[in-house]
Amino acid sequence: MATLRNTVSKQKLELTWIGKEKRPQLEPRILLEDPARSYHAKQRFSDADIFDNRLIFGDNLLALKALEQEFAGKVKCVFIDPPYNTGSAFTHYDDGVEHSIWLGLIRDRLEIIRRLLAEDGSLWITIDDNEAHYLKVLCDEIFGRLNFVSNAIWQKKYTVSNDSKWLAETHDHVLIYARNKEGWRPNRLGRTAEMDSRYRNPDHHPKGAWKATPLYAKRTGSEKEQAFEFVFKNGVVWTPPKGTSPRFPADTLRKMDNNNEIWFGSDGKANPSRKTFLSELKISDPPAPTIWLHTEVGQNHEAREEVKAINPDDAFATPKPERLLQRVLQLATNPGDLVLDSFAGSGTTGAVAHKMGRRWIMVELGEHCHTHIIPRLQKVIDGQDPGGVTVATGWKGGGGFRYYSLAPSLIINDRWGNPVINPEYNHAQLSEALCKLEAFTYAPSETRWWQHGHSSERDFIVVTTQNLSADQLQALADEVGEEQSLLVCCAAYHGVTAAKASERWPNLTLKKIPKMVLSRCEWGHDDYSLNVANLPMAQEEPVAAPAGKSTRAKKQAAPQPGLFGEDEA
Repeated sequence: MATLRNTVSKQKLELTWIGKEKRPQLEPRILLEDPARSYHAKQRFSDADIFDNRLIFGDNLLALKALEQEFAGKVKCVFIDPPYNTGSAFTHYDDGVEHSIWLGLIRDRLEIIRRLLAEDGSLWITIDDNEAHYLKVLCDEIFGRLNFVSNAIWQKKYTVSNDSKWLAETHDHVLIYARNKEGWRPNRLGRTAEMDSRYRNPDHHPKGAWKATPLYAKRTGSEKEQAFEFVFKNGVVWTPPKGTSPRFPADTLRKMDNNNEIWFGSDGKANPSRKTFLSELKISDPPAPTIWLHTEVGQNHEAREEVKAINPDDAFATPKPERLLQRVLQLATNPGDLVLDSFAGSGTTGAVAHKMGRRWIMVELGEHCHTHIIPRLQKVIDGQDPGGVTVATGWKGGGGFRYYSLAPSLIINDRWGNPVINPEYNHAQLSEALCKLEAFTYAPSETRWWQHGHSSERDFIVVTTQNLSADQLQALADEVGEEQSLLVCCAAYHGVTAAKASERWPNLTLKKIPKMVLSRCEWGHDDYSLNVANLPMAQEEPVAAPAGKSTRAKKQAAPQPGLFGEDEA
């Protein structure tokens, strides 16, 4: 059961729950592109068309970990619509256990999301009352309470359920956090026709439309009450109401009176007020309110109709309306910014981001990644999706995306239970995986056979499954030179001890695979999903050997014979 604990030394509240101390050792998988599922428009519509968007099929916690090295600090906006933990997925657990599982799995994802956010980035989470307030405290702990921006209320239903036992639930929450609140400002909303309709010009004033606003303001506590009286040119004597002060000094009032900028009502007998002209507003675009009505950002029924138009035979059950995402992206991003949604669902975030000229990354584990998201995005790209915000954004089509799946686990057990390199990996994939594990950028050189990646301009890495001799290591050291360093990842080396090797070749660092990475991660763990039915049973002690071979990801190339055999690993 989750509880709040006051940590005196840190002077903050912490949310505690069963199993909070347990954290997964995530394997930073590589991503494998499937060109057959990637998609792009047949022609360019503008120079601003974006083609490098990413749709990732796989567990979203592993996918977030896979993205971390490349995209840390680069994501401008993260929108997530996680499972609401309403109990439907947790029928075999009591309330305390399922609630704790939900908090732990959300925590693990939020911690990586925070690292992915740019310094001026923001996180937007839709959630209902069931977990909203626990999630708020959890986010305070991860992002810092000072970085909480707001809790917007979205009117998801426009009708009231008469069969509600207590109150009829018609809203969801949108929790908003900034990576660094002091350095982040949301965009302002554009003025609407409804706002402008409040301004009229019944007296045909040359400055145009106006609305009447008070000539007085509420007096502050430190402000002393002073007698004030003003006589307008029509003889009306005006004194501000008790507890208020005049908004303008006498000379300003006289100037406004002479310019016919004071309104006394259509019959000339109303209390005087100022004509505030639409053309003179200093801030034409207002800030966003925290109440989002369905008339402004859509509701659940509208969202279901949008996805039915894409897939009428198998509509997604719980989509979000495109206008809701448009509001989020309008406030949080500008064209060209990068948007991430790791709970992609029916693909609304990517569809709206695409139409608004934002770059996007989406992650989805369910099969609706193929049955709903891909067809939806294809129609958007082809300009054949007339619904949602298409008209509002002026979308005509264009751009594209790349489809990726998570690679299988790098380490599996052979038939004798020994950990070995997964034979599904070819040499290029092995090199990329070890680069990621060792925090190197995978970038094979076309001229230097030994340069598979780099961590700086002088530090490189080479990956080989060979058993290297002292002569081969000497040749490597000579090619690398004294001004550079090379991390050598090999199956084994002979002819020299580790201690002697570091003395003989100070520009080389030798590591054996797979031994060099065995203790790093939970190998063979493919599912960290929020569906607790898929969770493995807890074990008393950590498993020393990898869990086994995975077959989820698609191979990009056949492994080289003999290169990853049990005798070499």
